[in-house]
Amino acid sequence: MAQQAVLLDQDQFCCSVCLDLLKEPVAIPCGHSYCRSCIEGCWDQDDLKGIYSCPQCRQTFTPRPALIKNTILAEVVEKLKKTGLQAAPLDLCYAGPGDVACDFCTGTRKQKALMSCLVCLVSSCKTHLQPHYSVPGLKKHKLVKASTQLQENICSRHDELLKIYCRTDQNCICYLCMVDDHKGHDTVSAAAERTEKQSQLGMSQQKLQERIQEREKEMKELHQAVESLKHTAQAAVEDSDRIFTELIHSIERKCSELKELIRAQEKAQVSQADGLLEQLEQEIAELRRRNAELEQLSHTEDHIHFLQSYQSLSSPSVSSDLPSIVIHPQNFGDVKKAVSDVREKLEDFLEGEWTKISTTVNSVDILLPPEPKIRKHFLQYSCQLTLDPNTAQKSLSLSEGNRKVTVVNSVHDPNPDHPDRFTDWWQVLCREGLSGRCYWEVEFHSGTVFTAVSYKDICRIGMVNDSRFGNNDKSWGLECSSKGYNFRHNNVETKVSGPQSSRVGVYLDHKAGILSFYSVSDTMSLLHTVETTFTKPLFPGIWVWNQNNSAVLCTL
Repeated sequence: MAQQAVLLDQDQFCCSVCLDLLKEPVAIPCGHSYCRSCIEGCWDQDDLKGIYSCPQCRQTFTPRPALIKNTILAEVVEKLKKTGLQAAPLDLCYAGPGDVACDFCTGTRKQKALMSCLVCLVSSCKTHLQPHYSVPGLKKHKLVKASTQLQENICSRHDELLKIYCRTDQNCICYLCMVDDHKGHDTVSAAAERTEKQSQLGMSQQKLQERIQEREKEMKELHQAVESLKHTAQAAVEDSDRIFTELIHSIERKCSELKELIRAQEKAQVSQADGLLEQLEQEIAELRRRNAELEQLSHTEDHIHFLQSYQSLSSPSVSSDLPSIVIHPQNFGDVKKAVSDVREKLEDFLEGEWTKISTTVNSVDILLPPEPKIRKHFLQYSCQLTLDPNTAQKSLSLSEGNRKVTVVNSVHDPNPDHPDRFTDWWQVLCREGLSGRCYWEVEFHSGTVFTAVSYKDICRIGMVNDSRFGNNDKSWGLECSSKGYNFRHNNVETKVSGPQSSRVGVYLDHKAGILSFYSVSDTMSLLHTVETTFTKPLFPGIWVWNQNNSAVLCTL
């Protein structure tokens, strides 16, 4: 306990600047004592002002006081040193990286500041903070948790404290700013504005908390939806695998039954044929024997023997009752055709049903992303398209990496015959089939251009509606010209109004069945939207109406 008392008392013999035992203690006029080097270092910084103050009580002196060694204090400190007792370790109080250092501490290592004064604009450690608790004039100062942002409270123009808030310009100002640049503005004290903003902050926090709760609920529901999706997907895979396996086994059973049926028929027909063959061989042998006897009889010279033998040899054959055999030159070739017909019908049926199955699968969505509203959002779905030369009518010329189409006066394609080519209308399709969310733009500068989407199986032959974009149930498109816009599908034309532009944007949401056309300039303006059900991938296409006119798929 005695040693603890000494430890408590020895704090009285520490320098309030370096926080270590006094070294060559000196007293200043106010009565406080410091290390000679510490107080001289502080006052050396005050030489330019000519006013010197006590680091603890802030009493000022002019001129610079002479330093007198505190003899009694020096002797006490020496006795403390001889006892081996040193000041309590203060490493934990030193300012480290990220800490605010005390503005009053000197030396290479400064103490960690606990509080900052918004009036003095200084930060103080535990020791140097005492005057703000003891000096009457300093007690009124506003103390906050130690901060490195004190300079933000100073007006950069007038070097004064920022105590006013300008509601007109929505920034903090000083008193001089209020009577100068902000004269006549709606101004209040920073404290008053803080009070109002504090209430708004509370409301904002409440809204944020509600939003957090909503999002957490959505996140929980999304996790549950994902788990449910995984479970149902696995079940669908297993069920589909089982059903198709059963279908395969059923086909294999039918195949085995057909093989058995063919082999049974083969065996029956071969067995019947074998019996007839045996009878035919016996009859042929008998006929040859009688023929030999007749041949021998024809050469005898005994007239009596000839006449007696002829009667028996010329009688009908024992096998003459065997009916004639009619052979049908048929085989199992028709069976192959019948099986092939079944295969084709089954494939056609599966192909037709597959569209329904795949559409059902693709309709499963956990999330429904919001529809884009501005061009920046549309560009998130941009796709780079290229025109397919095999589909281009022979009077069309493709350039710029198969992104630009131009109507030329002569046939330019050395290989005009291709099953995918449009034979009459000046049309061309893209290589890419689209089945998700996609966005692209088409630019033109003169004439009439028809921007379209089409199923791949659209007719390509003849100058008929079945092969003309927008004039059948397999294509949709927007006619663009200087006269305005017209939308066409299944040979039904709809007049469309909107701002004229040389660029048209096309947005497709295949799953949702949405097809939209936009006039694109500095802004985007919706021209027309189609809501339907798309059953197959859609291929973008272009139809240019006039010679020497062109259209290009824009690079986004």
